[in-house]
Amino acid sequence: MIESTNWIQIIFVAMVDVSKWPLFTLLSAQELASIRHACIFGTSANEAIFITHDDEVYVLGLNCSNCLGTGDSQSTIVPKKLDCLTGKKLVSLSYGSGPHVLLATEEGELYVWGHNGYSQLGNGTTNQGVSPVLLSTNLQNKRVTEVACGSHHSLALTLEGEVFAWGYNNCGQVGSGSTANQPTPRKVSNCLQSKVMVSIACGQTSSMAVADNGEVYGWGYNGNGQLGLGNNGNQLTPCRLIALQGFCVVQIASGYAHSLALTDEGLLYAWGANTYGQLGTGNKSNQLSPVQVMAEKERIVEIAACHSTHTSAAKTQSGQVFMWGQCRGQPIVLPHLTHLASTDDVFTCFATPSVMWRMLSMEHDDFLTVAQSLQKEFDNPETSDLKFSIDGKYIHVHKAVLKIRCEHFRSMFQSHWNEDMKEVIEIDQFSYPVYRSFLEFLYTDSVDLPPEDAIGLLDLATSYCENRLKKLCQHIIKRGITVENGFSLLSAAIRYDAEDLEEFCFKFCVNHLTEVTQTAAFWQIDGNMLKEFISRAGHCGAFKN
Repeated sequence: MIESTNWIQIIFVAMVDVSKWPLFTLLSAQELASIRHACIFGTSANEAIFITHDDEVYVLGLNCSNCLGTGDSQSTIVPKKLDCLTGKKLVSLSYGSGPHVLLATEEGELYVWGHNGYSQLGNGTTNQGVSPVLLSTNLQNKRVTEVACGSHHSLALTLEGEVFAWGYNNCGQVGSGSTANQPTPRKVSNCLQSKVMVSIACGQTSSMAVADNGEVYGWGYNGNGQLGLGNNGNQLTPCRLIALQGFCVVQIASGYAHSLALTDEGLLYAWGANTYGQLGTGNKSNQLSPVQVMAEKERIVEIAACHSTHTSAAKTQSGQVFMWGQCRGQPIVLPHLTHLASTDDVFTCFATPSVMWRMLSMEHDDFLTVAQSLQKEFDNPETSDLKFSIDGKYIHVHKAVLKIRCEHFRSMFQSHWNEDMKEVIEIDQFSYPVYRSFLEFLYTDSVDLPPEDAIGLLDLATSYCENRLKKLCQHIIKRGITVENGFSLLSAAIRYDAEDLEEFCFKFCVNHLTEVTQTAAFWQIDGNMLKEFISRAGHCGAFKN
């Protein structure tokens, strides 16, 4: 039996940054680190669900049609926990356009909630599901392994390879042989009766399934040829895509009204609607039968589409990511090579709406990026080969890092400099907090100092010709200026030749002249500087009534 994947399955993707999706910027760093699985969904990508490493389920967002499952219709920008799903290990999740939500667990249970105007929750009613409910009707003793949603219909795949469907059926997307809505799960039979299915996918009003021998079947709406049958007639029961005979399909993906298929040889085929170039054929003509796309490219290993978008994406064996179709409103008619790391990033940055085409899984293992490794090793005595001594305290560093990151140290650690042979270097012209912050900056690219200490770091940055650090210090000082320290900061800006900072501090002091002139810092400055300030302030009209 082949392994097959589609858009609703959990795919393990390395180094996915969920904070790229705007909703997840509402979470703290601690909350982000707790996420194991995550999905952005909804008609405007305004809802999110995530599962933690402790198997707790949280939701946030707009809550259209009760799709958050919180028991009420209130929106929330603070994550709310779905207690009834705590401890349930998720294996598959999908969402519709209402939206309605289906969630399958490791135990094969199926939970449903959200929009239910067409019985897409399968509970025999059309009442909205305000919170997750276990769906067991006609699924007793069945273990659901995968779920898929169209706009208002639902599919479930069982461990035995059976497909069940329910909900809206105006075009035959439930596969029952009629166009009557299906209020509860019904086994899709006909030509699937003796087949073992391994994957399912839904377009807006169409359904697709892949068998264990690589055959592809489709049913439902076919007005744009999205079933790939060579015609545009709707199909009320499953039909095999004869055009793909001889190919073993391992992944199927359905867009709004187009379809993609990936074979075990890494070949990509597309068919259906092409108004936005989503087939990648170089034109906008619909295709009623599968056509090969990216034939001249290297082997394709992953394809991506989502029923709520007209966007397509693919990833090659070497990791190149291509996109086409509707990308930020533009029609891209040929696969375009991006600089993105994953197909997920295509949907984050370019799809409309910017939903996730699959449920993401973030396995936070012990792997560290180069940047993270550098940060971790700062001031680590176990790996360092050099110490700086300031005010009787040591800072442990690595010569190689300092030479790579700073021209000052690159020159210092030449064979003809005495410092190159030392294991401990004494520093007496800068304070410990300032020098430590400087060295940490070389490992982390960031600075965390109060504005008063940032003055000393600004002095160091000027001495070492570290222009980026100089700008960071100026930024910190600007953010931390007050009436009490304003004149001291102005003096420092003048002393270190920081013109932009000097202008900023001068304007602040003039704007708060009465308060500033009453501070100790104002009367302790050099007489020439005081005269210069008064003269300059006078030219600005600071002393006019």
